[in-house]
Parts: sequence; structure tokens; C-alpha cells
Amino acid sequence: MRLQRAREAATISKRRQRSFEGGYKSGFEKRVSRQIEDAGLSVQYETDQITYTWPERQATYTPDFKLPKQGGFFYVETKGRWDVDDRQKHLLIKDQFPDLDIRLCFLSDGRLYKGSPTRYSEYCEKHGLRYSLKHIPEDWLREGEIPDDTEPEDC
Repeated sequence: MRLQRAREAATISKRRQRSFEGGYKSGFEKRVSRQIEDAGLSVQYETDQITYTWPERQATYTPDFKLPKQGGFFYVETKGRWDVDDRQKHLLIKDQFPDLDIRLCFLSDGRLYKGSPTRYSEYCEKHGLRYSLKHIPEDWLREGEIPDDTEPEDC
């Protein structure tokens, strides 16, 4: 029993353990949450669940971050590895909820699989998915700001 616990503890790196302590599943999610905080926004991490149909079964998806924009909100999903199941899930959700604004933030512009000629960015562009690399773009973070319309009026 003691050996089994030691093996389990040894399989999780100290960096990953620190991420879990903060409530995040990865160091990348933790880093993106700090970016949102630094922008003066409230971090809403995995607050909503979206029910969608995976062929022949119901499934739920919990986006990582929810950010404000004029007239509503959008979601940001952070991805280190983006495997085929995740890609399929995002296409199904896009098809079933065309008005839902979900954006992807990739740790790097990886290839779809080992030896693939296609990168994450190319896949997103082909399928009309909004994405960024390494961090959330500043313009995404500012979408919730109220425009400054305080110009003096002529008398």
C-alpha cells in the first residue's frame, strides 16, 4: 500500500501539484488566469457547463474561462495538447450552438498528430474557430470595456 501511494505521488510533478493547489488542471490555465487578473477582470474559471450531443449520447463540456464582451460573454478554452477527441468536441459544439462564442488559446502551435502537416492554427482557420497562441490577446480582454463616449457636445 505504501509503495502504491509513493508511485502515485511520484507521477505528478511539483509544478502540476502547484497548479492543482490553485484549483487549475494545468500550469498554463493558472498562467492564463493570472493574465486575466492582471487585466483587471474577474476570473471565472469553469463556471458553466454546456450540454451537447456526441453522436448517440449526451455529453457536457465545461469551458475553462468566461470573459465579458459587449452584449454578453465569450469562453476561452486553454489547450496544451489538442487531441482528436477535443477537436471533434469543438466541431460538434460549434455545429449545435453556432451563436456560442468559444475561443481557443493554445500553449503552442502544435501539429495535429506526430508527422501531421497541419498545425492547430491551420485547423482552426479551416473550421472557423477563433484562436490565439501562448496568451489571450489584449483585444479579447478589452471586449468587455464600455466605450468612452464622454466627448463634449457642441452647444
